[in-house]
Amino acid sequence: LPTDTVYGLAASPLHEKAVNEIYSLKQRPRTQNLPIMVASVKDLEKMGVEISLLAQKILDSELVPGDITLVLGFKDKPVLAWLQGREEVAIRIPNHQNLLEILGKTGPLLVTSANKHGNPNMSKHIAEVLADLNGLPGVVVEGKVGENVPSTIVNCRVNPPIIERQGRILNEDILNVLNS
Repeated sequence: LPTDTVYGLAASPLHEKAVNEIYSLKQRPRTQNLPIMVASVKDLEKMGVEISLLAQKILDSELVPGDITLVLGFKDKPVLAWLQGREEVAIRIPNHQNLLEILGKTGPLLVTSANKHGNPNMSKHIAEVLADLNGLPGVVVEGKVGENVPSTIVNCRVNPPIIERQGRILNEDILNVLNS
């Protein structure tokens, strides 16, 4: 399905078969957890996620919703059964109206770029995206994607936060928010 960054593969974390399908389609190692998209910060609270002061600054900024993924830990332990065994989660609130509406109805979804693990996700054309996968997903939603640049990943489990992947959002924009 289209997101505000790239085409993505999405599955409910409550449906193990669907989650397994994402790993198979991407040929992604099971040791690498899938990122989570949510509709709002309230969804994070329900997951038991620990939101540091600096993470809160980012969540309250003009960068969210948007092309930024935050790596967060848990207050004590994951609240939801499907998060058990994880020490951290990569979360994102997308700036994509259709996807936000879906997330509002489904709750958190596991969403990752629709490409084979290790390959760049460079196409805005659904046929090229599907050709890169190891098989076809059960449902394909065609539509407009963002600038086809992955989200910037910021690890907020450390102080100061570390930018782990540069995406469309520039380091200086993040630093401006953190230092405000």
